[in-house]
Amino acid sequence: MFDIQQSARRAEQRMRRAAEPTTRRRVSHRIRGRSSASDALELLREMLMGDDRPNMTELLAELARRCRRRGLACPSRARIYNLLPQLEGHRYHPSDMPAAVREVLYNLAQDVPVPGRQLAFYCFNYGGVAVICYAAGLPWLDLYQARYLRGFRPKSRGLLEAACRVRGI
Repeated sequence: MFDIQQSARRAEQRMRRAAEPTTRRRVSHRIRGRSSASDALELLREMLMGDDRPNMTELLAELARRCRRRGLACPSRARIYNLLPQLEGHRYHPSDMPAAVREVLYNLAQDVPVPGRQLAFYCFNYGGVAVICYAAGLPWLDLYQARYLRGFRPKSRGLLEAACRVRGI
């Protein structure tokens, strides 16, 4: 019914085939340099750093215009949406925050800038009403990126989602 030796031979053949060089062509974006892509992403990052979420259609059109002016390849709409959760966002110095917010950041160093997504996470998870109100007023990108972090308490995630919904994020 089950022949272990035959199964081992088939597995060995599969492993040998996997180790053989492939005849597939390399993906073009791995061959070309990525410097123009990083320049376009820096333009995108500049455009996304406002307090309110921009209209994506207008943002894409403006990004395409700026990229054309500089001779850069414009990232696609899907690429931009895939990059939003991981772009470098705002950074906040604890010395510039209210005392209640600094207390929420109990296990973070007090002299190191805190990424906005992390600040929103701590405020919604561990803060009182005043701290949650502070976090709800953070720029849209910080709240958007915080939604992708794991570890939210269910009610805290609900508050974050409500703040995002009210602000159109």
